[in-house]
Amino acid sequence: MIVVAEGEPGPEESQAEEAEEAAERRSAEVELLWDLVFVFAVTRVTALLAHDLTWAGFGRSMLVLALIWWAWSAFAWVANAQAPDAPSFRLTMLLATVLVFIVALAVPHALGSKGLLFTLPYAGVRLLHLLLYVDASRHGGAQLRAVAGFSGTVVIGIVLLIAGAAFADGNTRVVLWVAAAAIDYAGPVWISRDRLRSLQRVAVPHFAERYGLFIIICLGESIVDVGTAAANDPSAGSVTLVSIALLITIALWWIYFDRAAGLAREALARSREPVLAASDGYSLLHLPLVSGILVFAVGAREAVVGFDHPLADAFRLALCGGVALYLAGHSAFLWRMLGSVKRSELVAAVLALALFAVSGSISAIVVCGLLLADLVGLALYWSLAARERNER
Repeated sequence: MIVVAEGEPGPEESQAEEAEEAAERRSAEVELLWDLVFVFAVTRVTALLAHDLTWAGFGRSMLVLALIWWAWSAFAWVANAQAPDAPSFRLTMLLATVLVFIVALAVPHALGSKGLLFTLPYAGVRLLHLLLYVDASRHGGAQLRAVAGFSGTVVIGIVLLIAGAAFADGNTRVVLWVAAAAIDYAGPVWISRDRLRSLQRVAVPHFAERYGLFIIICLGESIVDVGTAAANDPSAGSVTLVSIALLITIALWWIYFDRAAGLAREALARSREPVLAASDGYSLLHLPLVSGILVFAVGAREAVVGFDHPLADAFRLALCGGVALYLAGHSAFLWRMLGSVKRSELVAAVLALALFAVSGSISAIVVCGLLLADLVGLALYWSLAARERNER
């Protein structure tokens, strides 16, 4: 017989309270501040890509983005295991926010003269993440054995990044950084995947909200970036194209949030292995979504500048390919979470790439209009299909 002191909750009551708290958990204010600074770092990748819009430049930009994204995602996880009002958590997040801001400043020259300015504060962010996990394990929020499983790969990745920045340049640095990113990603995704199952209890509403908010902020920053291209000397044509770009952004938002986000959240809540599902669906498969938004913004910004002329191949590919990458990533996300492939979304992605192939002589404003029609058609198809299902 278990004796419970008066006013003290018993085991079943404690579990019920924990479950209720997890169901009501939402993003803390300090996490929103963290997001804003991190999105600044992500959008700096846009500047890096726009400066060298070649396949090599695209690869380098995506490498830097992959490093930044993995650091943000790591903190989304550890925040999910922490008490949001704990002073130690808030102070650590604020310190990490300062370090991320320094990282952001160095992004355009991370693979050049500012390698150490990028890697040293980045290393600090990754180590603070591990310290927060150790602290969470002390309070029962995470399993130390699971944390230890990927800590080694985090440290190895940090060492390779700093070594590449300090002792190498050019392609040698790129190779070292690719190895660092691959090892860091492999830690939880492959090497310690069995241990990852028991990492922590996933507070599903908070977790899904964190990634959804990041998508919203990236979409918002992308349209701000495009809008600034027309702000200095607005004309009827540039304003029209910015408006079309805004509608494309709204369509991308609609595709993610209309029904899919809620269905994915419900699937995560029902999953027998929520940590693995969240790791695959959110930590990994949201990276193509963010990448697609940034690549689209590079092409859209150039389209505003020369709205009445055909776009150069590289910028036209960024415009159409960014949307296609977003749709492909979203389709992969839904496949992982819901177990079904949205063929209509893949068709829309192929149509976006086909538009790139046939629009070499078409003005930028017409290309953007056709791209918008592709996305609106997809959204309407989904809405009609959902209505038919409801009527059955």
